[in-house]
Amino acid sequence: MRILLLCSAFNGLTQRAWLELRRAGHDVSVELAVSEQAMVEAAELHKPDLVICPFLKERVPERLWQGHRTVIIHPGPPGDRGPSSLDWAIVDGEPEWGVTALQAVEEMDAGPIWGYRTFVMPSEAPRKSALYNGPVADAAVELVAEVAVKAADPQFAPVPLDYRSPEVRGRLRRAMRHADREFSWEESTEEVLRRVRAADGSPGGRVRLCDLPVRVFDVYRGPELAGVPGEVAARREGAVLVHTGDGSVWVGHLRLEREGAVKLPAAMALGDLVSGAPERSGYSEITYDRSDGVGVVSFDFYNGAMSTDQCRRLAAALRYAVAQDTRVLVVRGGEAFSNGIHLNVIEAARHPELEAWLNINAINGVCREIVACSNQLVVTSIGGNAGAGGVMLGLGADRVVVRESVVLNPHYRTMGLFGSELWTYTLPRRVGAEVARRLTQEALPIGAAEAVELGLADRSLDGGRLEFERRVLEYAERLAADPGYDRLLAGRRQAREVDERRKPLDAFRAEELAEMSRDMFEDRHGFREARRLFVHKVKAQATPAHLAGHRELSGESATAGAGASHM
Repeated sequence: MRILLLCSAFNGLTQRAWLELRRAGHDVSVELAVSEQAMVEAAELHKPDLVICPFLKERVPERLWQGHRTVIIHPGPPGDRGPSSLDWAIVDGEPEWGVTALQAVEEMDAGPIWGYRTFVMPSEAPRKSALYNGPVADAAVELVAEVAVKAADPQFAPVPLDYRSPEVRGRLRRAMRHADREFSWEESTEEVLRRVRAADGSPGGRVRLCDLPVRVFDVYRGPELAGVPGEVAARREGAVLVHTGDGSVWVGHLRLEREGAVKLPAAMALGDLVSGAPERSGYSEITYDRSDGVGVVSFDFYNGAMSTDQCRRLAAALRYAVAQDTRVLVVRGGEAFSNGIHLNVIEAARHPELEAWLNINAINGVCREIVACSNQLVVTSIGGNAGAGGVMLGLGADRVVVRESVVLNPHYRTMGLFGSELWTYTLPRRVGAEVARRLTQEALPIGAAEAVELGLADRSLDGGRLEFERRVLEYAERLAADPGYDRLLAGRRQAREVDERRKPLDAFRAEELAEMSRDMFEDRHGFREARRLFVHKVKAQATPAHLAGHRELSGESATAGAGASHM
């Protein structure tokens, strides 16, 4: 079937839908909804049997939905309507939520229903981004596959929306306004968490802090401290601890309400205003836990971005873990495994090129600790999406384990960078030179199944993130107890020694950094502008060339099926 994915951005959900449909053998094209004309022209060009909109903020043009079956994936249960669906679900503390596939009609979100899924909401208010990338995305991908199957059935007809039906429990909700995003530090910790998390990662909760208007993101429950609500009590690892009406919250990230400001670690955004705040324990982006045989370094960086400071702390944690007497080291990422260097921190720096240089060298230090570990076997646990250097960071391990729903983007092209993170060593070693070239040049996502087929990963496991992490830990424990452990470790050492004699890691690093210096300081491939557009969330004016070019060849690509080279 010819399917057109119409989207506001080729985000993680859209990429998962693209991968799922192509893997099912469909001819899939992607078009960004940059204008009504672009949407209509895309349908005329592709002549789809079906249009699916997995992530669309814009209204579908009448000419399009009247001429083509067009299905919207809406992040709410049947009957829910409006552009702030997840925001209201979190603010109102809904116990259950859902995702609905509905046909586009004149009235937004009011079309007949193709299918739906429901799920239980977490007991504690989730971050909107975590809800979207977790249960919402999982349900949406299931629905996309279901819609494609139903579209091929000439007997299928969607069910008209009928608010008298017991299955239709949603309602029309207005768009959230600025006033709905405002909160007061005098409110309870629970209310602050709920209000901010309903606006995370965009547009953030609105409040004043240190007498400045700010947008607040990335909040966690703090200790029950007595203090004046709104005062900063402490700081740690870029976060600040702020008193609330009945306790405190850790604020991980802020954006000042001023022209050109970007989202930054809270202590960095506030600068000298909090430099005198005391350091306090109770908040950590990096942890180490161990059993007799397995050590686990866990890191959870907001949106997977890794600043110079974060990379240096992670490298230090890895050095500590490697020095322990455990047999297997698990390197475990968080909600997002890693997306490489921290573009926001770089963009906000006084000298962005210098900060980018420091950042790439610092993340290279993390990669080197993983590759060069010689006294333990290393397992990387990739339970969240990863991109660019974040993918490469995980490849230096003996075993790479990915969660079934993960999307990997093993390339740097869209940011105008050659890339480092020792990728010229680790990527070809796993997939071969030709596949490495294709992955980095085509700049297209791959799913967990494809990653295993290509050799990029060793195995994929299903389940939610916590279940996945439990299963990876069990796998690491079995590896530590394996009767052949000594042989496996000796094999790791021998392979590393042979590779080092052929070409030292420092040579790979030096060659990559020579290329990166030209990209960062000479801006030969537009890194400066690509970074600006990304950081300031500037809407694309056209479908990116690498997606548009792939669209023209989508029929050929789809026929690759489930072969080993399938993308």
